[in-house]
Amino acid sequence: MQSKSIYIIAFILLCFGFSAEAQSAKQKALEAKRQRFQKELNELNALLFSNKKEEKSVISLVEDLNYKINVRRNLIKVTNDQANLLTREINANQNEISSLRDQLETLKKQYSEMVVKSYKSKSEQSRVMFLLSSDDFKQAYKRLQYIKQYANYQKEQGDLIKVKTKKLQDLNTDLVRQKEDKDKLVAENRVVKKALEGELKEQERLMTSIRKNMTSYSSRIKKKQEEINAIDREINKLIREAIAASNKKAGKSSTSKGFALTPEDKIIAKNFVSNKGKLPWPVEKGVVKVRYGTVKSPIDPTVKINSNGVRIATERNAGVRAVFEGEVMAVMGKKYSNPTVLIQHGNYITAYKNLGKVYVKKGDKIVIKQKIGEVFTNSDGQSILFFSIHKEDQSTVDPSKWIFKM
Repeated sequence: MQSKSIYIIAFILLCFGFSAEAQSAKQKALEAKRQRFQKELNELNALLFSNKKEEKSVISLVEDLNYKINVRRNLIKVTNDQANLLTREINANQNEISSLRDQLETLKKQYSEMVVKSYKSKSEQSRVMFLLSSDDFKQAYKRLQYIKQYANYQKEQGDLIKVKTKKLQDLNTDLVRQKEDKDKLVAENRVVKKALEGELKEQERLMTSIRKNMTSYSSRIKKKQEEINAIDREINKLIREAIAASNKKAGKSSTSKGFALTPEDKIIAKNFVSNKGKLPWPVEKGVVKVRYGTVKSPIDPTVKINSNGVRIATERNAGVRAVFEGEVMAVMGKKYSNPTVLIQHGNYITAYKNLGKVYVKKGDKIVIKQKIGEVFTNSDGQSILFFSIHKEDQSTVDPSKWIFKM
């Protein structure tokens, strides 16, 4: 009887702990996502929507607004998920509270009956008479054990009541907090949804003006994509030339498709790969406006935007820094629009495009986070860094898989 009651108490505490911990973990994960989207929205407002004096092009306005709407929708969704989880937790707690109250009533009633019964037979004389009336020593021993077990059971029932009472108090406290948290989330979401409604109206207004001359806007988008493609082709050409030069210097065939790496280059290449997912951002502050891959243009869905890297919106004249140690492979001049710096890290190359100023030259040894230039700020007031990671076979990889929390 004693061990059984102990196991019951332990089981109650264990189950309660696991349940609370699982719910807490889910809420923490959702809260972390919500904070991340809120931070991104704040950065977006600071970098793209803070300066009302500068007249942006309609294309830039729609692109920025489209990005902002997507982030705000993500924020609304994760906040809804949090509120829904809280609703489920509140309902579960209310059911648990109701069940515990019933259990406590039963326990208290049983305990009360036990106390009365114990009081009636608590005198030492009645206990002694109970033992002396035994038929033999074995029965007397069993009766003695029963008296001890009964006393222990009384104590354990009292302890069980304390445990359940404490749990009930904790659940009531949690319930009050959960309801307050839910009310706060609902109120915040109401504000975010109102802002979203205004942004959707503004987006529709801009798109109405664009539709009147869609052909012209589509042509501008296609022309910009052609310029980007031309830069990427030139990057691939420079990589091929660098590979040929490295093999010629090493006395190998110039037709080799990979770099002839020195022992030092091999170490850098290995370290670069081992730091995948931990590399620093190429700018201190920024939001990714366009991600890696092929996406539809927010202006004309029939036009596809091919991105071999990411486009990061940052501060005016923001400093650009190397994401890892290496050597400047090339500095592409204004023939291909604004300057681009290529840094070799063994058999990987990072490209920093659309620079306004360049502080390095071909052959320079670079350390991680070294400032290599500044981002170009256009007439719209936008500072966009085009960043990409290339392999020696001229293929590209998704920078968000390499840069920390991109």
